[in-house]
Amino acid sequence: MTEQERLEVEAAAFRALVQHLRTRPDVQNIDLMNLAGFCRNCLSKWYKAAADDLGLEVSVDQARETIYGMPYADWKARYQKEASAEQKAAFEKGKH
Repeated sequence: MTEQERLEVEAAAFRALVQHLRTRPDVQNIDLMNLAGFCRNCLSKWYKAAADDLGLEVSVDQARETIYGMPYADWKARYQKEASAEQKAAFEKGKH
């Protein structure tokens, strides 16, 4: 596999992950954090950091919209639920 082919495969896998997360708004970020140690916000921060590394101007809001498929405030209003006590406890336990 050439370097260009590897980059194209990685980019396609990233797009598939983002699309999958967009189709599963029922999966809350805290669930992702508790299970996998990252969430949509982490992914948007990594996206922005990669753009920064390449000298590209991408704002935090633009990065979040790329991942969420809509402005972050809209996603939160539509889909984000209050975390349960159990979810919060699991998150705190996992931070250590």
